[in-house]
Formats: sequence, structure tokens, C-alpha cells
Amino acid sequence: MAKIPEAQNRLFKNVFVCKTCQNKMKAKPIQILDGKIKCRKCGKKAFRPLKKK
Repeated sequence: MAKIPEAQNRLFKNVFVCKTCQNKMKAKPIQILDGKIKCRKCGKKAFRPLKKK
């Protein structure tokens, strides 16, 4: 995968995946932890960080 720090930040920083429908979203981690962000697709509030492959 990308080894350039700028590319790493662009691809993986603040990106979360819905645990139900696998939809990707960009959001601030503090808002995810507080439960203020809902999935656009299914409406759930359960997210996990994007895995770096």
C-alpha cells in the first residue's frame, strides 16, 4: 500500500466503517465515540476504524 505519509493520512485518517452495512465514512473520532454520527445508509451508530491492508 502507500508508504507516503500524506497518502496514508488521506486514505486512512478519520475513516470509519459501519459494522452493519460496511459503508465507509469520514468523521472525527471524538464524534464517533460520543455517538453523534449515524450511518448514511442504515442509520446505525456502530463503527470501526478502517483496516490498513
